[in-house]
Amino acid sequence: MFLRIDRLQIELPQPKDPDPNAAAAVQELLGGRFGEMSTLMNYTYQSFNFRGADKLKAYRDLIANIATEELGHIELVAATINLLLTGSTKPDSPENAPLRVGKDVRNTHHFIATAQTALVGNSMGAFWTGDYVFSSGNLVLDLLHN
Repeated sequence: MFLRIDRLQIELPQPKDPDPNAAAAVQELLGGRFGEMSTLMNYTYQSFNFRGADKLKAYRDLIANIATEELGHIELVAATINLLLTGSTKPDSPENAPLRVGKDVRNTHHFIATAQTALVGNSMGAFWTGDYVFSSGNLVLDLLHN
């Protein structure tokens, strides 16, 4: 069970100017192989699959609590991406192509597939995959991986 408090962990200032390329770089922190999505799912599945929880409850609880913290990190990183994309397009006439900025950015998925918002993928638009999850069943190995 998770308890959700409707606020970010820290205040994020609105950037002076939109920066879709910076949003693409931050996108790697969200959905890249070693990003927050992977970290969340690593800890989550390590806590689900924890063996010997009756004898090692403190360690299982630690891993489960870190998983919950990672959920907040995902929200924070996604909010950062969304702030960097806000204002990157403006309503305009069709002959002025309102989405023209999308042709010059590193991650076109922000403009094509997600309405200028965060996506579940890396900085180049490749979607996050469960193949990134590491859950060995060995407490020491899992903690070293994390």
